[in-house]
Amino acid sequence: MFKSFLIKYAEIGVKGKNRYIFEDALVRQIERALENVDGEFSVRKVSGRIYVESSGDFDYEETVSALQKIFGIVGICPLVQFEDNGFDDMAQRVLDYIDKVYEDKNISFKVFARRPRKNYPMESPEICAELGGRILDAYPEMRVDVHNPDVKINVEIRESINIYSITLPGQGGMPLGTAGKAMLLLSGGIDSPVAGYMVSKRGVTLEATYFHAPPYTSERAKQKVIDLAKKISVYTGPIKLNIVNFTDIQLYIYEKCPHDELTIIMRRYMMIIAEKLAKESGCLGLITGESIGQVASQTMQSMRVTNAVCELPVYRPLVALDKQDIVDIACKIDTYETSILPYEDCCTIFVAKHPSTKPKLECIEKSETHMADKIDELLEQAYSTIEVVEIQ
Repeated sequence: MFKSFLIKYAEIGVKGKNRYIFEDALVRQIERALENVDGEFSVRKVSGRIYVESSGDFDYEETVSALQKIFGIVGICPLVQFEDNGFDDMAQRVLDYIDKVYEDKNISFKVFARRPRKNYPMESPEICAELGGRILDAYPEMRVDVHNPDVKINVEIRESINIYSITLPGQGGMPLGTAGKAMLLLSGGIDSPVAGYMVSKRGVTLEATYFHAPPYTSERAKQKVIDLAKKISVYTGPIKLNIVNFTDIQLYIYEKCPHDELTIIMRRYMMIIAEKLAKESGCLGLITGESIGQVASQTMQSMRVTNAVCELPVYRPLVALDKQDIVDIACKIDTYETSILPYEDCCTIFVAKHPSTKPKLECIEKSETHMADKIDELLEQAYSTIEVVEIQ
């Protein structure tokens, strides 16, 4: 029945003179998403409206699923469109629409007419009243409720006439590519994939860095992270995943530094490596999955010490969320079951029994001087052996 969709957006509508930039970005994302869906589609932007139209048969469920993963879309309205052949023809099409969409007619309704084409011979209140009367005549079991109807029947009189009453939820947020690029520190845990998803929802494209520690972490642990990157790329678009061999650096930290400071020093060197890669790729910041107080390395004091090695801003979208909040989002984006697979990454292998929760920057910097002889060489070795996986 449906051959078209009306795409609704929210924040884009208040962008003023720059609105067209965000609309055009959203159109590009829709076109890209529909490339992998069976069917021939066109995407049109007309007078502040975006339409997706099919010229033939297509998989309705697959199409809706693809549209629901696009940032910037808040609503997807399956649409009936037709040319204006007079009010009687429009009224009959409204009745046919109701008959096909609502098998159970024991429902309340309200007609909402919009008339951007001002030369139409009837005004909006008159259209609503006349259509409402014809609906009641055709389907006596239906009833009008202008305050809280079960169904809101929208009729828009534009260059063509549009009828819709269903709004399927979208992701919301801003279209990808409208807010620059950032580097995600991606691990095999629950938090970092959610952090990447949340920042990307604001229009940020992602690159990612994963720290691998063979033989202490297995190839299955690495594959787990690749699988997580694939799952979030459904929302975030293609991701370049940098896999850094971190073993020698971790062992050197373990050998030279106090064990209660292992976690925070290891974290600082991860940030140093990730920031260098970020700058080379034109990223505007780093993204981590840290949440205040969740573990020892995520206290306010620890985050301050970690930030001290960075010139780029560090974005922590989960910083004030409870663990259950994060788990709920992970379940929503289908990363949770992969994240809890029992393949440990380097963050969990080299953990002190009693890690410092309130590290002092001057103490950490003093401890790091014990590694001065070899750390630069190990960092260069890590950079030179990076494995890159392109996640499409």
